[in-house]
Amino acid sequence: MKLESTEAIEELFDELFPLPRSITGEGYRKSLKILSRYVPFKIGRVASGSKVFDWIVPKEWIIDDAYLLDPSGRKILDFKKNNLTVLNYSEPIDRVMELEELEKNLHSIPEHPDWIPYVTSYYKRNWGFCLPHKQRSELKAGNYRAVIKSSFKDGSVDYGYRYLKASEGKNNRKLVLISSYLCHPSLANNELSGPIVLAALYGRISQWKNRRFDYLFVINPETIGSICFLHDQGASISESLQAGLVLTCVGGPSEKLSYKKSRRGDSSLDRLFIQLEQEGVCHIREFDPSEGSDERQYCGASFNLPVGQVTKTTYATNPEYHTSADNKKFVELHQFIDTISRIESILKIHEHCQPLERSEPYCEIQLGRRGLYPNVNSPMTWKTSSDSIVDHRDQLKAIMYMLSYADGKHDLVDIAKYTKINLEALLLIAEKLTSLGILK
Repeated sequence: MKLESTEAIEELFDELFPLPRSITGEGYRKSLKILSRYVPFKIGRVASGSKVFDWIVPKEWIIDDAYLLDPSGRKILDFKKNNLTVLNYSEPIDRVMELEELEKNLHSIPEHPDWIPYVTSYYKRNWGFCLPHKQRSELKAGNYRAVIKSSFKDGSVDYGYRYLKASEGKNNRKLVLISSYLCHPSLANNELSGPIVLAALYGRISQWKNRRFDYLFVINPETIGSICFLHDQGASISESLQAGLVLTCVGGPSEKLSYKKSRRGDSSLDRLFIQLEQEGVCHIREFDPSEGSDERQYCGASFNLPVGQVTKTTYATNPEYHTSADNKKFVELHQFIDTISRIESILKIHEHCQPLERSEPYCEIQLGRRGLYPNVNSPMTWKTSSDSIVDHRDQLKAIMYMLSYADGKHDLVDIAKYTKINLEALLLIAEKLTSLGILK
C-alpha cells in the first residue's frame, strides 16, 4: 500500500488517531500492525525486566477504562471518549475522595483553559486525570469517585525495523537510517506525522531504480524503544551508518523544514542541510542533548552516530505541543504530500553527496559529442551551454565544475559552494552525467 494522496493519508490518520497508545501495550501493537501494511516491519521485542544499558524495560501497561464521577454521580471525565484524560501509565484506583485530595492528581493548563494536557509517568507509579482548566475551575466541593481500571504485567517493548537494500551493483556498504516513534495517544503533529511520513518515504524510496545506499526504517516507542533497538542492533549498524534522520513533528503550520544536527555535526546529511539552509530551504538547529527525540540516543556518549532530526513545526515552539490542540486541524494533512516530497528530494540529493568520480579520470571530457557543449565556438555562442540551451552557460558551468572536481574527494555540497548553484539543479546535472556514463 502507498500513501500518495491526501485522502490516503487522512484515512490512515483517522484509523490511528483514536488508539490509546503508550510505550507498551495493545494500543501500540495495533498501531504498529496498521503501519506494517505500508512498511513490512520485522518486529524486535525486549522483555519487561530486561536491562538495556542503564535502563530497565518496564512492565506492560494495560488500561480497560477510566472515568471521574462528580458528587452527583455524573461522569465528567471519560477515557473512552478522550484517551488524553488519563495520566499515561496510571496505576489502578477506585476510590472516593474530597475535591481537595483529588486536586493533587489533576492536571490542566491555566494559560489554555480549553485544552487537555498530555501527561505521563512511565517509570514511577502514579495516577491522575487531565482536563481543561476551565472545567477544573468549575469543580464544586464534595466527594468524587476516581476510577482507573488498569494493570501491569510482564510483557515487552516492541520495535519495528525494515531494511531496503541498495540497487544491484550500487551497494557501497553504507546505510541510511530513517526513524520515528509511535507511543503518544491522540496527538497529531507530535505523534502521527513522523510515522506517516516515514511510511510514505518507504513507499517512494523502494521505487527508486538506483539506490546507492541501504536504508533502514525503524519505528519504536520514544526513548525506551530506541534504547532497546540500539541495545539489540547498535553494534551491527555502527560501522556502516552513513547518516540518519529522526522524523518528529513534521506537520503543522510552519513553512520550512528544520534540521537538528547530529552531535558530530559533520555527517553527510549535516553538511547537506547546512548548505540547504544557505539556499533558504530549511532552518538549522545545533545539537542539544537536553531536548529532542531519539537522536539523543543515537548520538549519545559512545555511540555518537551521525543521526540528525527533521521537524517542520518543531516541538515546544508552539503552545499546542503535548495538548489536545495538537489535532487534525493543527497538523494540516493537506501539506503532508509536499513535506514527503521535500524530504525525498533531500534524500535523493544525499545519494549523490558522496565523493564524485569520473569514469575517465584524466583531462577534460569531450562534451560536444554528447550534446553538452556548443559545437560552434563564436561570440554568438558564448552564452550557450550547448547547441540548444541558451542560459548564460549556467548548465555548462555546473558541468565543468562537477567534472573538474570529480576526483573522489569532492561531492555535490562542495560544487554548490563553489558555483552558488542550488543543490536541486546540481542533482539533475549529476543524474544526467551518471546516465551518460560520465560519472560513476
